[in-house]
Amino acid sequence: MKTSDPSENSSGRFAYDGLARVIHEKARLSILSSLSAHKSGLAFNDLKELCKLTDGNLSRQLQILKDEGFVEITKSNKGNRPLTIAQLTTAGRKRFLEYIDVLQNVVADAARNVKDESPAPASTRRGGLSTA
Repeated sequence: MKTSDPSENSSGRFAYDGLARVIHEKARLSILSSLSAHKSGLAFNDLKELCKLTDGNLSRQLQILKDEGFVEITKSNKGNRPLTIAQLTTAGRKRFLEYIDVLQNVVADAARNVKDESPAPASTRRGGLSTA
């Protein structure tokens, strides 16, 4: 039987208050992850392709992230074509990295708590095949 750590019993220990809903939505998490890997930003079409989003969905998600201060959008022209670049703001990058830290805690807690409950290898379970 696992002995519990007293800190695990503290109020709100697993609340993960740093998991911001604005980031946690799949499309926005994809966008922020992509932008964090491209410090100088990404063109709209490149971001759309990386995140597998439609034009409308990407536009909407970028607007939400812009309103929350995570990204800045720069519109210009390259040749005769419009060019939209999305880039993380300094504050947005900081908030995203803080969010990643909280996610790492979630993963570590989950891994630690399931480790003791891992099923036995298939060869030792009832009905499992044995190679011996």
